[in-house]
Amino acid sequence: MPKDNSIKSVLIIGSGPIVIGQACEFDYSGSQAARSLREEGIEVTLINSNPATIMTDKVVADNVYLQPLEPESIIRILEEHKIDAVLPTMGGQTGLNLAMTCEEMGIWKEYGVRMIGVDTQAIEITENREAFRKLMGEIGVPMAPQQTAKSFLEGKEIAQEFGFPLCIRPSYTLGGSGAALVHTQSEFDQLLDRGLHLSPIHEVMIDKALMGWKEFELELLRDANDNVTIICSIENFDPIGIHTGDSITVAPAMTLSDTTYQKMRDMAIRMMRAIGNFAGGCNVQFAVSPDDQEDIIAIEINPRVSRSSALASKATGYPIAKIASKLAIGYHLDELTNQITKSTSAFFEPTLDYVIVKIPRWNFDKFLAAIARSDCK
Repeated sequence: MPKDNSIKSVLIIGSGPIVIGQACEFDYSGSQAARSLREEGIEVTLINSNPATIMTDKVVADNVYLQPLEPESIIRILEEHKIDAVLPTMGGQTGLNLAMTCEEMGIWKEYGVRMIGVDTQAIEITENREAFRKLMGEIGVPMAPQQTAKSFLEGKEIAQEFGFPLCIRPSYTLGGSGAALVHTQSEFDQLLDRGLHLSPIHEVMIDKALMGWKEFELELLRDANDNVTIICSIENFDPIGIHTGDSITVAPAMTLSDTTYQKMRDMAIRMMRAIGNFAGGCNVQFAVSPDDQEDIIAIEINPRVSRSSALASKATGYPIAKIASKLAIGYHLDELTNQITKSTSAFFEPTLDYVIVKIPRWNFDKFLAAIARSDCK
């Protein structure tokens, strides 16, 4: 077994408070990861600022810190415990952002902590919209016409060049925060200004909106031997423009031809290998033309488990976060047990003879306008 025996203690970063449309799936992934690492005799320390999560129960980790997800909290933990490695991929974008902040501040280096499950190159390239676009061009993965704007004036010039509708996507934001579809000049000015302010680096990617295109996702795992397996395909019931967290989603994808799926699969593997040298999980999103399935573009890639990973795990029976955690500490896919058959390896791609549908449930008491209308009645 290639497990890295130098890793005795791991810090898992959670995703913080559960808000509308995000975070509960990361509690599922974080809890899985903690159990997976403890099975290997590794001491697990966990930080999350949300006491309502399962992962903050004392039975899940050896050390639980209900602290703000800030560098100061990380420093406190590292002073109290000998941490060998940090696993930031189970806490969504919050986990990645905090890990990168600590990297930039030199905290990991000062305390001798390694980042596992992802590397800094992968985080930087996938969150820097312009760098990601250039990389996709280098490896031959098509994307929608897009440009980066670092100022209001640059954004206005791009809008004039592309024409409406447009999609605005701020860099380094959580849960698609600040992303918007824009149909008119007046709303563009407002939403561009909002996006630039929401982005920590004051940068937005402006895409030509492909209205009506179908949206698909693939969940991938890769090990240190560069073996890659596709765990599940997911199709959004709503067309591109509706956030995955807000959309009805179906697994496996129902309207893809095998030819298109294989093309999408090859593109996803190429993308995962290009963004960095790491072992763990990945989520890739694509758009497909409703008129010609051969017309595929990449939307984005997340070098971590995603909200869709929880759906894919439950749909297939393949515990993505559990396996991703073991890959992060050195195991290879062909050395881990298939959780379904219990006799073959985890290096396989599940085939489903049934359909799983996820329908978002909205808690209307969190929507003040909905409450007001209800009171009026």
